[in-house]
Amino acid sequence: MAKKRFARAIIVGASDGIGAATARLLAAQGCAVALVARREAELETVAGDIRATGGTALTYPHDVSDFDAVPALFQTVCRDLGGLDLIVYAAGAMPRLAPNEYDFAKDRAMICVNLLGAVAWLNEAAARFAATNAGTIVGIGSVAGDRGRRAAPVYGATKAALETYLESLRNRAGGTAVRVVTIKPGPIDTAMTKGMDKLPLLLPVSEAARQIVKAAGGGAEVVYVPGAWAIIMAVIRAVPSALFRKLNI
Repeated sequence: MAKKRFARAIIVGASDGIGAATARLLAAQGCAVALVARREAELETVAGDIRATGGTALTYPHDVSDFDAVPALFQTVCRDLGGLDLIVYAAGAMPRLAPNEYDFAKDRAMICVNLLGAVAWLNEAAARFAATNAGTIVGIGSVAGDRGRRAAPVYGATKAALETYLESLRNRAGGTAVRVVTIKPGPIDTAMTKGMDKLPLLLPVSEAARQIVKAAGGGAEVVYVPGAWAIIMAVIRAVPSALFRKLNI
């Protein structure tokens, strides 16, 4: 299957990390990108880098927790871009938790950013793409969504919920030309992982972006990044719960 190239894309969570790297790579391939994120200064830095190399980047400061603003903003972005081929939801929150910490404020922030913000934005894209029978939706999940880990109960739960939501969108789009791609990264070298110890298969963010863009234009529905995680997580999912509970992971 030939790799698809994109002409117009929205990247939600584009001010740093995976979102910024993905936006830069898409722009380098000739795609006009709309950058959406809460931190305006960082957003303008990414856009400036893209414009300096001849790319097209539009910026839209937005907190993904402002759900009510999404429908109108989505329509504005699509109008400014002159259409839409691809949306990537890369916004994510993972505040650090102490081993015995239960903090609802942190949990609520993760639910709002990792899950509800994704639903608000991707519902709009799904409706648009269903009407045009074209388009690609990419959601950034995580290997953390494959099992309930003691270190990050709500982070993993939000990623598991996001991945089920993406599967549901994919099933709704069955029989059409609309594609829904779930990306499941392991640890990526971003600000989110700074200071964490013993991160296996830590991947540079530029390589993660390359694999994500490749997956967006390819034929697979669920893609682990890097691919070795597919095997690792198959083994981890097969561990009985009673044994998994005793493992310090």
